[in-house]
Amino acid sequence: MPRAKVSQRLPDFPWDKLAPFKDKASAYAGGLVDLSVGTPVDPTPAVVQKALAEATDSPGYPTTIGTPALRQAAIDWLARNHGVTGLGLDNVLPVIGSKELIGSLPLHLGVGQGDLVAYPELAYPTYEVSAALVGADTVATDSLVALGPKAPRILWINSPSNPSGRVLPVEHLRKTVEWARERGTLLISDECYIECAWEASPVSILHPDVCGGSFDGLLAVHSLSKRSNLAGYREAFVAGDASVLGELLAVRKNLGLMMPGPQQVAMITALGDDQHAKEQHARYAARRTKLKAALESAGFRIDHSEASLYLWSTRGDEDCWDTVDWLADRGILAAPGSFYGRAGSNHVRIAFTATDERIAAAVARLTE
Repeated sequence: MPRAKVSQRLPDFPWDKLAPFKDKASAYAGGLVDLSVGTPVDPTPAVVQKALAEATDSPGYPTTIGTPALRQAAIDWLARNHGVTGLGLDNVLPVIGSKELIGSLPLHLGVGQGDLVAYPELAYPTYEVSAALVGADTVATDSLVALGPKAPRILWINSPSNPSGRVLPVEHLRKTVEWARERGTLLISDECYIECAWEASPVSILHPDVCGGSFDGLLAVHSLSKRSNLAGYREAFVAGDASVLGELLAVRKNLGLMMPGPQQVAMITALGDDQHAKEQHARYAARRTKLKAALESAGFRIDHSEASLYLWSTRGDEDCWDTVDWLADRGILAAPGSFYGRAGSNHVRIAFTATDERIAAAVARLTE
């Protein structure tokens, strides 16, 4: 009898369902405006390109733990820009993109059948995928009370949120930390959009006002893909509880999961240079302002969206797929909210990461 394939445990890849709408939008005069994925389109910062080029002579194997200089750069960045204090070199681990970490973390920490993994009602699909990969039970909820008496092995939170752009206040984060610690639950905060803020001030779960100066039971995930246009470099890191990171390190070393040496040098440069990030933030702010106004003029309501790189948009009670179709008729491709959970059935996620020219095209089509 043939064994079941691992892929059968996983949900269907959602973006495949967008193909007919992409075809329709691509047929529009003037071409497709693809706002369905938040991929950076602006150049990788010159200072980072230079650092990578100068580090290309790299004949030896890198280490899974990363260089001390890289881990210190992450510590310094969190302290300088986000008020996180008290981290040491054993509190940071570089990873090959945040999605790889999120997708593999339950497996690497021994989570499996009979364990519970919880994540937000509106959530990045990889939280569910990573739990399904190991056969764990899952629940999507924003209510800790709804979890009942069973303590999750892992509780994911995401602030700023993908897809909604919602930012969780400090008091909410603090209570979530207390709840998780009382139950021995590992609390992981996906903070990859923490520097993409417009109408709020996101706070890391590792900030002393949230964690009380202790990193026990806490991990925070950070990425340079959005901040520094480094999605193609696959540069990210996880910080927090040294004992949990030590276990991850022990497993990852055996699997040979290590960030290439030249990328480590580039990451040090990117973390140490705030100017390019401020310039990119300004670009996104301008695109967001124009696109938000155009959507509202076309009858959309924008919910949350105080941070992240998306406008969480709705036409009231209209099903998200009907909204996707309405936009495709105008040559614009958006992601249906149902990709992120049942709670998104009346919303679409619209990215403002396209070029200025494509954003201008979308604005023109929405305001005709």
